[in-house]
Amino acid sequence: MDAASNDQAVRSFLSTIRVGDLCSGVATEISRSHGVAVTLDGFPAKPLGSVGASDLPWGRARTEGVEVGRRITAEVIAVDPDGGQVHLSMAATEHPELWTFLKRLDPGGILSGTVAAIESFGVFVALDDGPGHPVFPGVGFITIPELSWSRFEAPSDVVRVGESVSCEFLQFDTWNGEARLSLRATRPDPFQAFADATAVGRTLRGTVTRLVPFGAFVQVADGIEGLVHLEELSWAPVAAPGDVVRVGDEVPVRVTGLDRVRRIVALSRRQAPSGPAVPF
Repeated sequence: MDAASNDQAVRSFLSTIRVGDLCSGVATEISRSHGVAVTLDGFPAKPLGSVGASDLPWGRARTEGVEVGRRITAEVIAVDPDGGQVHLSMAATEHPELWTFLKRLDPGGILSGTVAAIESFGVFVALDDGPGHPVFPGVGFITIPELSWSRFEAPSDVVRVGESVSCEFLQFDTWNGEARLSLRATRPDPFQAFADATAVGRTLRGTVTRLVPFGAFVQVADGIEGLVHLEELSWAPVAAPGDVVRVGDEVPVRVTGLDRVRRIVALSRRQAPSGPAVPF
């Protein structure tokens, strides 16, 4: 079979497979870093199935208990026709209660639970109506950006272990077998209220909160920071923001841009009138 015919045969076979299907086959190659290659039933020519390292059975060494020649039944979590691959999860078939629960969740729905653990990379939530997770402290997980609309130093500034929370369900993370959640989505976005009440060209008084090589961040309302680029700090050339402002300084700034989608406020200190600025 030439390359073109082989590619067409692969695409034709993959076109019959859908996410959520159960596929069976034989493990033909095992790698600690890449997982298991699987020759799927119905296509013996080459291994099209792939069980990633994180999609192998949980609770033991990733490739322990999986050997070349073993028959495998796993759930399809993605189909890649261009790459000629079916991505499979053995974790899904070993924990059907967890997978069934996660698959029936609707994006935008509200889930309640208890903060089970706080890590530097996010927060685990034990869901009130969900099963336990075989590896993690909770089935729900909130990434750092989804904790709050406002800037914070550490997740513990926003939530504490044992606290009851209600979050919006974003998506089923098949890689980790968890519900990705958003705490901030259940609370008003202060940026939109600020944008509703603030027109480009308005002068405000704010407090310098951070200095960075390319400018200074100024808090102009509760939870709202804008950036004054280096060239907008002064009419005279400025080598570094610390040459003209310091953290804690109160400065007048003019709003020069508002981006609701990216939630960005552009500010200028040099364009602000010399008279009193209007507080937000």
